[in-house]
Amino acid sequence: MASSSTTKFLFSSTFPTSKSSESSTTKASLFSFLRSTSTIPISQKLSHSHNSRHNSVSPIKNVLKTATESSETSFSKYPDVDLVSNESKPTILVSEKLGSAGIELLKGFGDVDCSYDLSPEQLCERISKCDALIVRSGTKVTREVFEAAKGRLKVVGRAGVGIDNVDLQAATEYGCLVVNAPTANTVAAAEHGIALLAAMARNRNATFYCNKRLMENGFPGKWQRNKYVGVSMVGKTLAVMGFGKVGSEVARRAKGLGMNVIAHDPYAPADRARAIGVELVSFEQAISTADFISLHMPLTPTTSKVFNDDTFAMMKKGVRIVNVARGGVIDEDALVRALDTGIVAQAALDVFTEEPPPTDSKLILHENVTVTPHLGASTKEAQEGVAIEIAEAVVGALKGELSATAVNAPMVPAEVLSELAPYVVLAEKLGRLAVQLVAGGSGIKSVKVTYRSARDPDDLDTRLLRAMITKGIIEPISSSFVNLVNADFTAKQKGLRISEERVVVDANPEYPVDSIQVQISNVDSKFASAVSENGEVSIEGKVKFGKPHLTCLGSFGVDVSLEGNLILCRQVDQPGMIGKVGNILGQENVNVSFMSVGRTVRRNKAIMAIGVDEEPNKDALKKIGEVPAVEEFVFLKL
Repeated sequence: MASSSTTKFLFSSTFPTSKSSESSTTKASLFSFLRSTSTIPISQKLSHSHNSRHNSVSPIKNVLKTATESSETSFSKYPDVDLVSNESKPTILVSEKLGSAGIELLKGFGDVDCSYDLSPEQLCERISKCDALIVRSGTKVTREVFEAAKGRLKVVGRAGVGIDNVDLQAATEYGCLVVNAPTANTVAAAEHGIALLAAMARNRNATFYCNKRLMENGFPGKWQRNKYVGVSMVGKTLAVMGFGKVGSEVARRAKGLGMNVIAHDPYAPADRARAIGVELVSFEQAISTADFISLHMPLTPTTSKVFNDDTFAMMKKGVRIVNVARGGVIDEDALVRALDTGIVAQAALDVFTEEPPPTDSKLILHENVTVTPHLGASTKEAQEGVAIEIAEAVVGALKGELSATAVNAPMVPAEVLSELAPYVVLAEKLGRLAVQLVAGGSGIKSVKVTYRSARDPDDLDTRLLRAMITKGIIEPISSSFVNLVNADFTAKQKGLRISEERVVVDANPEYPVDSIQVQISNVDSKFASAVSENGEVSIEGKVKFGKPHLTCLGSFGVDVSLEGNLILCRQVDQPGMIGKVGNILGQENVNVSFMSVGRTVRRNKAIMAIGVDEEPNKDALKKIGEVPAVEEFVFLKL
């Protein structure tokens, strides 16, 4: 008799993959995008409730104070939205032009809708029918877009590096993964930075106007060569502001041109900079000693308008600035003032605060400014590379795989993901089981998770496991949808504090985790036997033969497979109990998948665990409760 499981776990793909992946139930995937169909279980015959503070029993719907949904859960928190079934292909909306190689890759996996130049209203109208969205820099993926998606949008792909046009906070709250393509256009952006550097040094902007006048008016007798004298780059100091992928490539090329290169980046390792002959210095030292400044930093609240009147005043008079990063890092009005006073001799800009900039922009029209229309990644090779990179990341996310380019989810190496797969299932099962053992009252506020392992605590990455426990605790009792992206945010929003402890034990170091224990304090229990001696609801589980098992319930040692539905009974330890309860279930046509008994002392008290394929009806549960030796029981849906 095979048991069934209704649990949808964090690592299950929503869409069909290869046959080999379908046959593996423990293959690591990233998201459970569809909600579980399970409902809150019922408990019967509570002879008494146990709590470290009270002996009262309160409704389950108050387990989390912020829970907004009753015990009845539907398939989706958005019943008016057509969620994609396992058999259908995902819909991928591409809102800006993408290289053909990327489009072909996407078409091999899903239905691709290439709709360019959508207005914000049109985007919001379409997005509720889409599982993925791919944008470049022109489309603003705002909170309104995620709200309009109504839970269906699973991944946003940014074809490029910067993600300032995507509301990351909103994406995280809605459990939507955001991925970018940070490597394919690295060389193209660096080459463009160097091109602008050289163009600025040799007054390319001024010579453009000179050339234009020559073409319009013919040769006027003199070329005014003295007016367009440039500066040499050899021996000059270049400050690279932001020493990431593009910044470090610019530094390599500038070193090849004979420049002295310094850099500022609070996150860059000094040894990587030293390897290419670059010294990392403070922000102030970088901008005050440089002859040329090249910007390669992301646009964040910290870097927004970081180059302003105050910072320009710290620079050498006659400094030259290149920006192929993000327009918003420069206060453009302040730059105009610095150009007018001569503090900044020239600026070469590929990016702007508003794109395209206004035609009457003083900055664009300034004679000492060289501009290009955001061409950093505009080479044939880079465009195709970015298209393929983002398409692969989006398809991977839709398959349920962790992307190395995810920007709002923890990066977990593939080998760790594979190793933790069965423990991920165990973690969610334990969370789901623990919350169903809580009777309610003041609400769950504190959960302690203990991981026992033979490995050094620093070698155990528990982020996935914590996310799954959070998912298991929160989803059954609220309308919240939880995955790796939003698990910590959702827990914080619910006022749920999850603490972790790693304990080294004498076990097989071949396995990452020996056992996981979940303890919930300051709550009432609907099953008194689940309460430990210190007054906490306490359960512990292990992975056995690749399957999750419950091994400890309160102070009772048990061995229960966590699959399908479960009936737990505390009973007087006497002969015939298995037969009595089994007969009741058989008479009600409820299939029993297993039975096991755990006890503390012979002929004293015992915990009987019964696995059932179907949810017993009320009559069956009532009859179990009427068995004289059964002191309490609870039905759990896992």
